Amino acid sequence: MDNNSINILKEGDITAFNTAYRLYHKQIYSFILHKTQSEFIASEVVQLTFIRLWEKKNKLNDEVELQLQLFGMARQVMIDELRKEATRYKYNNQFNQYPYTDSLMKMIESKDLLKHFEREVEAMPTMRKMVFNLSRKNGFSYNEISEMLGISPKTVESHISKALTTLKQYMLTVLL
Repeated sequence: MDNNSINILKEGDITAFNTAYRLYHKQIYSFILHKTQSEFIASEVVQLTFIRLWEKKNKLNDEVELQLQLFGMARQVMIDELRKEATRYKYNNQFNQYPYTDSLMKMIESKDLLKHFEREVEAMPTMRKMVFNLSRKNGFSYNEISEMLGISPKTVESHISKALTTLKQYMLTVLL
């Protein structure tokens, strides 16, 4: 779509919106499917991306190609959805994460230890926390994370290493 079409879309023209959807929805779907390997997430991200496009149409930059703006939105929506999925997974499986114990006291200690662990993860710098969660909670590889976040695999490795070092040091102080 050219700059004129972006301006028409900014004015709320539904035909311009439908044209944008028709031109780019398959490309965005393929991009997200490649990144997540999930048809469900890819479909959700496409829909949410175009909802966001409509809601933020007034903020479109008519000097930047719409395709680039849409892929940027889709990338951000994908990250948001992965965060939501991680949170849902965490809470849905919360009780399955605790080791089986015969005593209530050990279960309480396990819950307390998990709270300490989660608090320490939450205190990490934003990027480190995001990389750690994508790797350890969502199971993404370093290369997949680097592609999703637009950083090098070495940077991902560095974030994971620093996160694990921090957690090991913290857990030693809690356990001692």
